[in-house]
Amino acid sequence: MPEPLLNALRQAVGDAHVLTEGDLSAFEVDWRQRYRGKALAVVRPGSTAEVAAVMQQCAQHQVAVVPQGGNTGLVGGGVPDASGTQVLLSLQRLRRVREIDRANLTMTVEAGCVLQTAQEAAAAEGLLLPLSLASEGSCTIGGNLAANAGGTQVLRYGNARELCLGLEVVTPDGQVWHGLSGLRKDNTGYDLRHLYIGSEGTLGIITAAVLKLYPQPAAHMTALVTTRSLAACVALLQLAQRHAAAALTGFEVMNAFSLALVARHFPQIQQPLPKAPWTVLLELSDAESEAHAQATFEHLLATALAQGLIDDAAVASSQAQSRTMWHLRESISMAQAVEGLNIKHDIAVPVSRFAAFVDQADARIAAEVPGARLVTFGHLGDGNLHYNVQAPVDGNPAQFLRDWEPRLNALVYDTVVAMGGSISAEHGIGALKRDELSQRKSPVALQLMRSIKQSLDPHHLLNPGRLL
Repeated sequence: MPEPLLNALRQAVGDAHVLTEGDLSAFEVDWRQRYRGKALAVVRPGSTAEVAAVMQQCAQHQVAVVPQGGNTGLVGGGVPDASGTQVLLSLQRLRRVREIDRANLTMTVEAGCVLQTAQEAAAAEGLLLPLSLASEGSCTIGGNLAANAGGTQVLRYGNARELCLGLEVVTPDGQVWHGLSGLRKDNTGYDLRHLYIGSEGTLGIITAAVLKLYPQPAAHMTALVTTRSLAACVALLQLAQRHAAAALTGFEVMNAFSLALVARHFPQIQQPLPKAPWTVLLELSDAESEAHAQATFEHLLATALAQGLIDDAAVASSQAQSRTMWHLRESISMAQAVEGLNIKHDIAVPVSRFAAFVDQADARIAAEVPGARLVTFGHLGDGNLHYNVQAPVDGNPAQFLRDWEPRLNALVYDTVVAMGGSISAEHGIGALKRDELSQRKSPVALQLMRSIKQSLDPHHLLNPGRLL
């Protein structure tokens, strides 16, 4: 019977923070509205000690726990199943910025802290937290780490994993690992934080983290440029890396249909360049001066024009124009959602094989589903492509998803694997890709992962049915 457990949870976190009635869809339905569950209760602890108390009670009653941050995930990894027997553990009340250490260039933040809040706290100290995602106004640090989030500046600063120095974690039986170290060097055995980063809440509950900070750049330069092919985009990336080196912080590609969707559904967002097969958003962050950044940027674009790599360019002359360019790129996913359900692929391939992958996958999909519309965009600089398939113009999006998702997934993932790529670059596995992972990951890797899961969560109480 759940009542003894519910009473214990109320005692641990307070009656107001154990929710069992009313509209709980904000917790029980995922962002894409593909997964709808029913929780035994939504529990909202306000401290690490309360998280530990919740886990102790759930372990004692052998009740599964689904941890959740901002509920912005895209693979169904953060909502309960439909059984009504799982506790949904929301970390949104753990939102403090505990410390900013200017000399050590670190900040300690709790798991429920919204990414944008953490960015703003760092900026108020004249520092930069470079993790940046389209959902940064609602996603949380704990979720970012649990999924090893990527985003738009991985090219320069790395994934969430590279930005984390230490963690505080509650284990499935309610113990607390106090690993909030701000050290860059600590060679004292297994680096436990790497077990939890990217584990999607299946091994422990991240409650706080120490993140790397950087000095704010002296200048940013942002531009949109058009190209005739994805191969030209790859050549432009190589040119930009030679000219700008580490100053190159963003390199995003968008096909014509991606931007056409934004124009259709968000006509108020300015698109400064005429339609082209491919548009690149690139950004430099210069530590020296604005004049130096401008000179580097102008030389890069002039060289690219002279080599025939780009046809047109629009350079932002203000922060407002730069934000508009980024807003254009970040609105593609929302425009897709308005257009209707689609088949999403968050894949990675070596940059050298980007163009070949798109050519092959486009041709195979066109042969299978004539008229299917391809929404192709993403982080070319770090080899991550969002390769999404929209129904034909007159097709029913929901029916298209039901009829074609398994077949088109197999086609895309076969092409990815043949090119040495990954079926998930930054979104994770969750429930959506669990079966694909079991088929495509090597048996040795899967066995090692299951051994780790069995060791750290022997009763399979944390996020069951996800990842493995």
